[in-house]
Amino acid sequence: MAQINPYLNFNGNTEDAFNFYRSVFGGDFMGGQIMRYGDMPGGDEMPEADRDKVMHVALEIGDGSYLMGTDTLESMGQTTTFGNNCQIIISPDSREHADRLFAGLSEGGKVETPMEDVFWGAYYGAFADKFDVNWMIHFDTNPKK
Repeated sequence: MAQINPYLNFNGNTEDAFNFYRSVFGGDFMGGQIMRYGDMPGGDEMPEADRDKVMHVALEIGDGSYLMGTDTLESMGQTTTFGNNCQIIISPDSREHADRLFAGLSEGGKVETPMEDVFWGAYYGAFADKFDVNWMIHFDTNPKK
């Protein structure tokens, strides 16, 4: 089965975002590190302001799934536009796990739908975190047998 790993782009605050996500999910970054643009071949030729920005980071969030991210660099012609075009859905193992993830990730963000039982047989909530990333927490309360 294919594995889906969300990849998020940020405007220079990827490290802050991923330290926040690590505080909620636990775990560590893949390889125990954050890769920086200055560490790649030719990185010493980049604008000094870009060298310490995040080229790649991956945080294991459970069962071999990773949340990944990078900083976009204007010096490389890259831009990031935040909006409602991307949402990350998490399906936790229990209501308690759902509540913990919702509380942690939504802290400092904007709640769209608080955690509640919904008509399609789930315990569900939606929000944008403090980095404008859209999340949905979905615990199936009526799993198919």
